[in-house]
Amino acid sequence: MEAEHQVPIWFFIGCVLLVYGLIVSATGVYLWIVPPPEEARVKLYEYHADVWWGMVMILFGGLYCVRFWPRGNSSYQSAPQRREQA
Repeated sequence: MEAEHQVPIWFFIGCVLLVYGLIVSATGVYLWIVPPPEEARVKLYEYHADVWWGMVMILFGGLYCVRFWPRGNSSYQSAPQRREQA
């Protein structure tokens, strides 16, 4: 009986963090370049938290994607392959 290859859930979580981080960072950079009107800004606008928070999400998402990347097990051989080698 062959074992199934499973993809870790943490890989998908890393992908989601990476995509969300890219979206948040891109929005933050856009709002940094084209600022909203003075009366529409939040109190701490000058800190650009969306850019920093997006970068943190990109960092952790990238780490999770690299760490939990689905790899084939090179030592794993299916039953027919083992029979052919014997």
